[in-house]
Amino acid sequence: MPRISEEARNRRRDEILEAARGCFAAYGYEKATVVRLEQATGLSRGAIFNYFPSKDELFLALAERDANRLGRLWADEGLDAVVRALVGEDPAWLGAYLEVGRRLRTDAAFRERWDRRAPEVEEEIKARLERARDAGEIRDDISLDAIGRFIGLVVDGLAMRLAAGFPPPDATEILQLVGDAIRGPASGEPARSRAHPCRPA
Repeated sequence: MPRISEEARNRRRDEILEAARGCFAAYGYEKATVVRLEQATGLSRGAIFNYFPSKDELFLALAERDANRLGRLWADEGLDAVVRALVGEDPAWLGAYLEVGRRLRTDAAFRERWDRRAPEVEEEIKARLERARDAGEIRDDISLDAIGRFIGLVVDGLAMRLAAGFPPPDATEILQLVGDAIRGPASGEPARSRAHPCRPA
């Protein structure tokens, strides 16, 4: 039997992830049973688990992919792109994705695997913030770690409200408020005239 090419294997892996994403969105983590995952993907459990050793690993792969996607958006295009992507996200999937937070809090093994993710994207986001601070686009009277946590709280809060079914907010207004907060008091220059820290440099 010929071996499947790496390209075909990656394509099949992505197809499984996309189908599983819809299943987790529709049923949540607990009720997205293996039978439902089989129905969603059109594959047997043996075929699914050939790519992902367990439902847990499949969900973790999805969560990592979304975290990396949003992190990459932030690193490459700025917070503006992240907020606009979240506003356009499927609320049902966001509800399933929030399961990551519960698992991180209650499941030490899951948290350990999550912490092993490659740190490259986080390092690029930190470098982006450092460049913005050095360019005078964000305040320097508060640590970058605190600014990063503040932005994380805004993004997490937005995801929770969308997952709960609240109507999407005006992304421009949210970004303006965040920008005003992390830009801080102007030093002899009108705040509106400076580069917006949420947008690409």
